[in-house]
Amino acid sequence: MKIGLDISQIVYQGTGVGRFTAGLTEAILNFDKKNQWFFFFSGFRQKLNYKLKQKILERNYLLIERPVPPKLLSLLWNNLHSGFTSSLLNLKLLNQLDWFITSDWTEPLLKIKKATIVHDLAFLRYPTTVLKKIKETQKKRLSWVKKESKIIFADSQSTKDDLINLLNFEKEKIVVNYPGVNVNKPTKEEIKKTLLKYKLFGPFILTVGKLEPRKNLRRLIEAYEKSLIDDIKLVIVGPQGWENFPQLAIKKQENIKFLGYVSDNDLFALYSSCLFFIYPSIWEGFGYPIIEAMKLGATVVTSNHSSLKEISGDAAFFFDPFNIDSIQKSIQIVAHYQDLRNDLKKKGQKQASQYTWKKYYNRLISVLLFYK
Repeated sequence: MKIGLDISQIVYQGTGVGRFTAGLTEAILNFDKKNQWFFFFSGFRQKLNYKLKQKILERNYLLIERPVPPKLLSLLWNNLHSGFTSSLLNLKLLNQLDWFITSDWTEPLLKIKKATIVHDLAFLRYPTTVLKKIKETQKKRLSWVKKESKIIFADSQSTKDDLINLLNFEKEKIVVNYPGVNVNKPTKEEIKKTLLKYKLFGPFILTVGKLEPRKNLRRLIEAYEKSLIDDIKLVIVGPQGWENFPQLAIKKQENIKFLGYVSDNDLFALYSSCLFFIYPSIWEGFGYPIIEAMKLGATVVTSNHSSLKEISGDAAFFFDPFNIDSIQKSIQIVAHYQDLRNDLKKKGQKQASQYTWKKYYNRLISVLLFYK
């Protein structure tokens, strides 16, 4: 088969969609021995990683790059959505493929079969937690997906249910395919260097996520401050989103650390050394940080909503993300009971082992072949 894949989202480091795109691209490069791939990348300020470009070319795959800003591409593909846009970008080659796969942001008009990957519908579930421009873009994009895509891959059963119940998608067109999760286990020396770098000299609770309302950090901070565990810090990792959180930590600034965006190596070391990992997100289509934490031996405490309970199985401690008292009690219980943490660690590593990119890739290809 000749298959095209839009990898434009790969440049957004520190986000779930960036991790997904990188993981899928690497899986294709590592596992595919039969199909011919065409990678499409658009970006203006953001550039594709040089090593990745070389790897694509070494495999004799085609890389199509266009210096188009995301907003302009969204206008061309989601709003105008005409054959003229493909001609304008000189993308006639895409109409010679068997499949073109898109995800998350833009949906081109093509004459070939399209498959679309949908991560979540949080913008419909909780519209006040998402920027207006993102809501408008996603609504427009998904209207084309509903009309034109032959297959929709959903990151979880939760996302599949939302596509059916909120947007009336045909359930026969939706395939659940759980993303893979890759981590590199840090050495003791790497962990030591990371803790020294961020001046973390005692036990700490870790949370990860872009600083925006859907990640629910306001309630987490309030619950932490009420939990009265002054000897345990709260460490928050994630790039700045569209809401500012640091001022919320003034009351106990010495016990709450905002690290911002950190490298994967530092993040993996933090997962590996935290007392436990807490993920209070209101809604997720998959929840990468949970599985990353489990794979690196961290105890996981998380929301009982959306896909988070689905992908965690019985390997996490759950709370109601809308109830500060529920979050507070969970912090106190898991902080004080080592046997509970140890039990969840063992269950977590077993649970997380099922999320591999090879499994994702195999299912993706088998579905595309079946519907070819």
